[in-house]
Amino acid sequence: MAQGRSDFRELERTNRRETVELVAVFLVLFCALGFGLDFVIGTLRIIDGRLIGFPVLTIAALVIGSIQALASFYGGAGMVLASVHARPLMPDSPKHQMVIDVVQEMAVAAQMPVPHAYIIDDEAPNAFATGRDPQHSVICVTQGLVDTMDREELQGVLGHEMAHIRDYDIRTMMMIAVLVGGVAMLADFVRRWMWYGGFGGGGRRGGSRDEGGNAGALIAIAVLVLAVLAPIFSQLIAMAVSRQREYLADAASVEFTRNPRALLRALERIAQTESPLKAASRGAAHLFIVNPLEGTQEDDEGLLDNLLSTHPPLSRRIARLHALLGEAPPAAPADAAAAAQSTNVSRPRDSSASVFLWIVLGVALGTIVAALVVLFQ
Repeated sequence: MAQGRSDFRELERTNRRETVELVAVFLVLFCALGFGLDFVIGTLRIIDGRLIGFPVLTIAALVIGSIQALASFYGGAGMVLASVHARPLMPDSPKHQMVIDVVQEMAVAAQMPVPHAYIIDDEAPNAFATGRDPQHSVICVTQGLVDTMDREELQGVLGHEMAHIRDYDIRTMMMIAVLVGGVAMLADFVRRWMWYGGFGGGGRRGGSRDEGGNAGALIAIAVLVLAVLAPIFSQLIAMAVSRQREYLADAASVEFTRNPRALLRALERIAQTESPLKAASRGAAHLFIVNPLEGTQEDDEGLLDNLLSTHPPLSRRIARLHALLGEAPPAAPADAAAAAQSTNVSRPRDSSASVFLWIVLGVALGTIVAALVVLFQ
């Protein structure tokens, strides 16, 4: 047991480190867009091989990004709950009281503070957890989950969400949900500015009088490319960070409930539902126990599918839980081996998401450096 505690502490430290890396990457994206926009409107220029001007918009973007990072840390849970139209869950019916009771049971099993319970008035069965730490955590369920799950299945689902709270997944995923939206809005602002004003306004001032004219056009193109790619990069980050955590949370749910069949039955019941969550958005999709936008489509876990999905295939997760019960499908022996590996959380490893974060950071910095190299040639 002591070894298990140590391993989950290691997972917690990994999530804390990845949160810092995540904020750094998003701040670089903000600054890169602001830096390029400085060249577009003329607050920064290259004259006689020298950088002239003051990076007003770069600093503004850094300030905005920092404020948004702080806002997502301290108020991100409220933003997420508001975006999905969630409300506090009250014990006004036997079913709702059962949810509150099971939340308390799973908190005791995980030795965590009891999270606040919220509900979304939607018929699609789903759930998610959010918050900056276990002391400020929230578990949110849909009315469809409450209506369709029995107590055992509900324990499996809420045990999964409690695992995200214990491992501090909720902090990383919450900040992603808010920062992804911020990058998308800033990138959209940059694109609109350049399209409707930048190329025809400040971006051309004095272009015929100094050597910065052609270079400024190259900078503008680089910024436009970055403005298009930044929302895609940020969404890919959300997807990459989310997938492996789902497998680990499934395993931890089995640990809390001591019953692999609880979550297995819940996922199988969810798999029979073809109803996407109406209130869900792409920015918050990675928070849920199953993808709230895709229904129950079957997919493979190939490279492209990994890049474009916030969750592992539901069929793969179900197969792993079957393997724990000795019921792995005979056509999927790899799933049985993977199930054994996914339940062995005593060997935490760095997520590939960390590598992906630094790849995105490198691309953003590379865009800036390449543009500057061209300018000073």
